[in-house]
Amino acid sequence: MNILHLDTNHPLLLKQLQDLSFNNDQDYTSTKEQVESKIESYEGIVIRSRFAIDKTFLDKAKKLKFIGRVGAGLENIDIEHAQKLGIKLFNAPEGNRNAVGEHALGMILSLFNKLNQGDQSVREGKWLREAHRGIELDGKTVGIIGYGNMGRAFARKLRGFNVEIICYDILDDVENSDATQVKLQELFEKTDVLSLHTPQTAKTIGMINSKFINSFKKPFWLINTARGKSVITADLVDALKNGKILGAGLDVLEYEKSSFENLFTSKTDMPQDLQELLNMDNVIVSPHVAGWTVESKEKLAQTIVDKIKADFS
Repeated sequence: MNILHLDTNHPLLLKQLQDLSFNNDQDYTSTKEQVESKIESYEGIVIRSRFAIDKTFLDKAKKLKFIGRVGAGLENIDIEHAQKLGIKLFNAPEGNRNAVGEHALGMILSLFNKLNQGDQSVREGKWLREAHRGIELDGKTVGIIGYGNMGRAFARKLRGFNVEIICYDILDDVENSDATQVKLQELFEKTDVLSLHTPQTAKTIGMINSKFINSFKKPFWLINTARGKSVITADLVDALKNGKILGAGLDVLEYEKSSFENLFTSKTDMPQDLQELLNMDNVIVSPHVAGWTVESKEKLAQTIVDKIKADFS
């Protein structure tokens, strides 16, 4: 079976597939159109987020049996059409769920203790202890939206903090010993910290908007390590200004490119609401790296190898 690798990944992926007698070709530079011109020769594709695998691409991949996406989500693939063509889809949320859980927790603790602000003030020669007095996570209620691989991993990280952990999910009966599943109304009433762990779907795009934010009984902290398009930036900025959202930890942004590799070429290209967001001192941002650790790079690759092996060797 011939596999085309379209993004670089951990070396174990190529080596182990080769050991399983798969033929591996690598193309990390060709345009999408150039790849389309030769894709009919391949039974498998391994990709991260380099470009979208749409209907046109899939229709040209006459022999394609599977797509391995070295990451958690599948939004860059036309899932419905791939399934219609009988193409198996492999992703790897198991590979970076631990990293995402740790990153989300780190963002909460950094926000609560004003670590980014304190670091900057000390570097400027200031020693403002009272201005950087923090708050404790102990006794708070953490609400999780999306209780799959990522949400569960995050909940496990919270177990030692004496917090109430509640979760909301579109599926029934997802709760476990780490979190109690609740209706959306109870999430609105109890939450002190809201953490998003949802995939990008038609239902989650624009989910966190002014109406949703104002449904919460108390001001709350927002953590988003899921997908940027779930949060409407302008509405988030308004909520941060009026105090409905106390602070935000954002690993993802609404204006990310679909490849997740860049944002804007210069600050002058940025929308006004994003510029305002990035100038707020109660906001921490990171460049879509919550699941991007040394360990997760290996685990993501291994997960894809294991899934390909289980079905095709």
